[in-house]
Amino acid sequence: MRARYAPNRGINLDYIMWLFTRISGISIVLLALVGLGSAMYMGARLQMDLPTVLRWTFLPIPNHVINSNIPNIVPGWANSFWVVMQFLIIFFAFTHAANGLRMIIEDYLTNPRWQNVLRVILVIVWIVMVYGAFKVVIAAAY
Repeated sequence: MRARYAPNRGINLDYIMWLFTRISGISIVLLALVGLGSAMYMGARLQMDLPTVLRWTFLPIPNHVINSNIPNIVPGWANSFWVVMQFLIIFFAFTHAANGLRMIIEDYLTNPRWQNVLRVILVIVWIVMVYGAFKVVIAAAY
């Protein structure tokens, strides 16, 4: 592994992405806790087993809950809160992972041409994944 360059002082891409990585990691944990708390508030503590509660927390898709033999749960899921929460979890997770891959590319590739090619591929993959996740979340909610 080669030595990293010292970034310039001030606000630049490296600083913004460093800050985003910390904020997105905390956001993923907080959104998971909000999902778990909401699941418990909506009756999961009395009506569900642990795997179902975890599916409810991390992937709040109505189909997961419908397949869990819980009566009349769809109206609680068919609102914009769960749609926004699920999309935010997926967005932060994909973006957090893409930034990690960007750092790996910068650490292990010394050729600037290959770095740029892989960065462009990474951005394209990120856009496709976020767009696909958005379509899945909207289709599952409505």
